[in-house]
Amino acid sequence: MRSDLSIRYIEHSNINRTKWDACIEKSFNGLIYAYSFYLDAMAKHWDALVLDDYEIIMPLTWNKKYRIHYLYQPAFTASLGIFGNDLSEEIMSAFVKAIPDKFKLIEIAFNYKNVFHRTENGMTMRNNFILPLNKPYPELYASYKENIKRNIKKAQQLGCVIKKDIAVADIIDLSRPSMQRLTNVKESDYVNFEKLFHLLNQKKMAVTYGVYSSKNQLIASCVYFFSHQRAYYILVGNHPDGKTVGASHFLIDSFIKDHAEKKLTLDFEGSDIRNLAFFYSSFGAELETYPFLKINNLPVWMKWMKQV
Repeated sequence: MRSDLSIRYIEHSNINRTKWDACIEKSFNGLIYAYSFYLDAMAKHWDALVLDDYEIIMPLTWNKKYRIHYLYQPAFTASLGIFGNDLSEEIMSAFVKAIPDKFKLIEIAFNYKNVFHRTENGMTMRNNFILPLNKPYPELYASYKENIKRNIKKAQQLGCVIKKDIAVADIIDLSRPSMQRLTNVKESDYVNFEKLFHLLNQKKMAVTYGVYSSKNQLIASCVYFFSHQRAYYILVGNHPDGKTVGASHFLIDSFIKDHAEKKLTLDFEGSDIRNLAFFYSSFGAELETYPFLKINNLPVWMKWMKQV
């Protein structure tokens, strides 16, 4: 291992945000979640590990409860981890070891380029699905499974229509029932997300899509974010009525059609849930894995707690 590694722990108030965002911008594995404005919006608190002059960086998203500091994955933030160029395994392992001991519970997702050949203690792999959109639409469509094609046609035959730039508040409202079943997203997370959306929309880094029924009812919707030649399928809102008419199939297909032949990858942000994984792969999406680190160094009397 390099003997000259100088990984510093920097508290939030001392982070050079200009250098931070410049590192994320130029990193070969940069992701939208790691920009300082994104972390400010969605993380309760965040500090950083920094190598040299912000050559390689790692956000530490944290909170504190019962006087215990812990690292957690913020809402609407699929993965973070270590960002930069020339990410050797020795450097990445050094970053993991440099996480301060004060964080007694660690539950964080690294990004798809954080490849550890020697499994770190507490690290498991999770699944994501991505679809490169650099081919002509007919080629992309040809890779769909037949059930996807049938549902798209059904939605069209039943008079469903696509609308863009719909109100993000409508998508949030539609997403709540399913999000509450699958995640622990809180109302404050939605408030923060809506503010983040408006910021990104001003930067032309966000767009909304909606599918409306023949009765002009919103039955499928999505917020997409953009950065680093990725389109993030980040917040989905589906009405139960949309399931029987192929609305979500039609929505994703419309986005793919609009962005075909671009140097852009559609990032489905998951999933380890079997039905969702099958759905995303049915569009021709390919598997992309990323590490998840879970370490519990809580006091013995707190070990039974799954979350602090």
